[in-house]
Amino acid sequence: MRNIWTIARREYKQYFNTPMAYMVAFLYLLVMGVIFYFNLINAAYQQMAPQVQVVVGPMVTIMLFVTPALTMRLLAAEQSEGTIELLLTAPLRDWELVLGKWLGGLLFMLSLLAVTLIYPLILNQLVDPGIDYGVLVANYLGLVLMAASLIAVGVAASSLFKNQTAAFFATLGIMLLLWLIGISSQAAGSLGSKILLYLDFRGHFFDTLYRGVIDLSDVVYYLSLTSLALFLGSVSIEIRRWR
Repeated sequence: MRNIWTIARREYKQYFNTPMAYMVAFLYLLVMGVIFYFNLINAAYQQMAPQVQVVVGPMVTIMLFVTPALTMRLLAAEQSEGTIELLLTAPLRDWELVLGKWLGGLLFMLSLLAVTLIYPLILNQLVDPGIDYGVLVANYLGLVLMAASLIAVGVAASSLFKNQTAAFFATLGIMLLLWLIGISSQAAGSLGSKILLYLDFRGHFFDTLYRGVIDLSDVVYYLSLTSLALFLGSVSIEIRRWR
């Protein structure tokens, strides 16, 4: 556990030493602020009280494109710079390396999510009698689960490449596949439809957690996806060790 935390802390600090992380964080919060402002203007024009979903909905889509930028360097940079060899010869298990990288990325994403709480707090002051805190908790639980799984996918993809750009597009491609897979379920047969619906990354959030409903099956889905991605990342590192 000490090894995992050491790597996670190193990666978390590393984010604040790179301009890319600041740029991603700035753009993330800027786009969120602009969307939040226009959603408030639109709600006022339609004379309706906006709910917390006006904040969370856009945040999910933005996260889909921000995460590859945050994860592309986690293992790809180690391979391109040759420092991966030092890590592989250290008294460190492969899964500890992968888990530490994932935890560092997740902590940075959680920091961004924590900052975005300012938007629901502002919204709570603007609407009467205030926002539904139960929905807010379910929404942010979903965001944390999605962030954990997306970063795990990013770490797994980053373990396959030396080039960070390739890792970025590989991660984005996998995420878009998981995001859009629910559309294919409409053209599939009954059994295939059920399988694709369960694999639908987007549906597990918007069908329940987004509406304020915490369903155990959705939590299990995101945790399973996270575990699978981290396992594949560990296997990738182990294969590299024995080359």
